Amino acid sequence: MNNFFQGGFLRNQKNQIMTGVGILSALCAYLVGDSDLFATLQTIIAVGGIYLLHKSNKNKGK
Repeated sequence: MNNFFQGGFLRNQKNQIMTGVGILSALCAYLVGDSDLFATLQTIIAVGGIYLLHKSNKNKGK
């Protein structure tokens, strides 16, 4: 149970999970009709760029 409260096997993948949730929410907003195609693509590109920037900054310290 202690492993569950500390994050379990997803403990070090917070950035990947948040990127996936952001892309999934942009796609769902498009499919429901709350957003158009250009806003959806803009959101997906922005979330992907943030993920890549965070990944590149994380590797510079090593």
